[in-house]
Amino acid sequence: MSFLKTLKRTHYCGSLRKEHVGQTVTLMGWVNSRRDHGGLVFIDLRDREGVVQIVLNPSHPETRTAHELRGEFVVAVHGLVKARPSGMQNSKIGTGDVEVEVTKCAILSEANTPPFMVDDPKVSETLRLKYRYLDLRSPRLQGHLLMRHKAVLLVRNYLSGQGFVEVETPILYKSTPEGARDYLVPSRVNQGTFYALPQSPQTLKQLLMIGGMDRYFQIARCFRDEDLRADRQPEFSQIDIEMSFIDQDDVMAVNEGLAKLIWKETVGFEVKEIPRMTYFDVMNNYGSDKPDLRNPLKLKDVAKAVSGHGFKVFDDVVARGGAVKALAVPKGGTFSRSYIDKLTALAKQMGAKGLVWLKEENGTLTSSVSKFFSPEALAKIYAEAGGEKGGAAFIVADDFDVTCAALSMLRNELGRELKLIDEKTFKFLWVVDFPLLEYDAENKRWAARHHPFTMCKDEQLDIMLKRDEKQYPNLLAKAYDLVCNGYEIAGGSVRIHREAVQAAMFEALGLSEEETKLKFGFFIEALSYGTPPHGGIAWGVDRLVMLLCGTDAIRDVMAFPKTAKATDLMAEAPSVVAREQLLELGIRLAATVEK
Repeated sequence: MSFLKTLKRTHYCGSLRKEHVGQTVTLMGWVNSRRDHGGLVFIDLRDREGVVQIVLNPSHPETRTAHELRGEFVVAVHGLVKARPSGMQNSKIGTGDVEVEVTKCAILSEANTPPFMVDDPKVSETLRLKYRYLDLRSPRLQGHLLMRHKAVLLVRNYLSGQGFVEVETPILYKSTPEGARDYLVPSRVNQGTFYALPQSPQTLKQLLMIGGMDRYFQIARCFRDEDLRADRQPEFSQIDIEMSFIDQDDVMAVNEGLAKLIWKETVGFEVKEIPRMTYFDVMNNYGSDKPDLRNPLKLKDVAKAVSGHGFKVFDDVVARGGAVKALAVPKGGTFSRSYIDKLTALAKQMGAKGLVWLKEENGTLTSSVSKFFSPEALAKIYAEAGGEKGGAAFIVADDFDVTCAALSMLRNELGRELKLIDEKTFKFLWVVDFPLLEYDAENKRWAARHHPFTMCKDEQLDIMLKRDEKQYPNLLAKAYDLVCNGYEIAGGSVRIHREAVQAAMFEALGLSEEETKLKFGFFIEALSYGTPPHGGIAWGVDRLVMLLCGTDAIRDVMAFPKTAKATDLMAEAPSVVAREQLLELGIRLAATVEK
């Protein structure tokens, strides 16, 4: 490695421009491609900042290795930056106006033929995950990780400027169930006991407020043993924020400023004042508490228009207090029967029992329920749904949650299919006034909609303290979600800061005094020593960067992600461990896992 002792890298490959012409530079990187023209060898040299064309003369004693170079070899070169000959420029790359005439070349590392070409879009995801270190060489993934770094740096600088202090909290902690399953870690020293990897630093950041830190943040690693989706992973990062002596508007103001800074500095997008909408309004209008506002389609309540005509499906749902909602679609009058069948299947995936349709084509209104309604009644229903000439309307009748879920799924599908969404813009929304509690019919008890440390509206505090269970469905939380383009990117709440209120909340959730003491005794006691009013929020880093990069899978913005089955194909994890390791931990498997 004498080359590295005598010459140090002066520039990244992708940084060279016209202004560098005439300068002598030293570059180091990977051979991206090679073109051997006999007398001269042209190499595209790649590093994380891009590629640049270098030219080697194999007859030169310092560059005689030119003929040996192959794809993904790691090389170091020294030479003169020159302007490319007229007509030979490459406008597709930033370095396309220049090339480097190499006077010295050294092979730092040879490479076997890789299983795929870097950044080949046709390569299967399974193969790319198995050789993730090769996939990471692609400009696409490197660009995503650089975007992630930039976003996190902006967060750190912004919050530090707002008086926040970055504090690290433990990874090995107590199991405090918050909705998903914990990842458990057995203790060798205290056999029979377990740590849990944190699902979030929720109680810890509240304890920091009790400890007087006042304003805290952390880029926190979190772990949840749950079924995966495209925008979920078993381990992820969040921007964790907590503030003392505040109310809801204070937290939202700080984070709205953070959103404006991130989008302006990373993608050049100006975030305007972010509108607010209550949970019930977004559900009624969009069927989802994280609606994509780029999509103009809205839901309409048609219960009054459809009831009383003798159609049992609609009448029964209205009678039991369910929801009958419609989604009007412009230009839907030409939808084929096969496409309507596809929409029906999507609605059924979300629990709907069926899908009623109405179509207007060439002045004629037709419907899947025409025989149950007069032409006048159908026309009224279509008008109530917001139907227009040449359009269509789809109706779902069921319990409120099922109706909303089904029509939200159709809304997303039709927004994409009809190209109603501007992919180049961002639409933000604060969703507020969530239900504090929701009834868990399976376990026959109340559950926290956000988490058990969330404060109710001030005017409803007496309901909590009096344990008035009949009023529980009416309780609203001081909770708020920040939504962008159909994704929840941040969520938080004002916390309970009084011991008596927290005890009432645990009782409402069906926890006995013994259970409360076992799971949260340390936290309840901490509240008794003088706790400031406080609240916070957590941003999903991976989901945030996914939006900034314009991709739809968080695996694309994580260096080493897991598969949908929570496995690491590259390292072959999880894996079987030696019996001796298990015995040290006091663990005996009920059955041997065979590979």
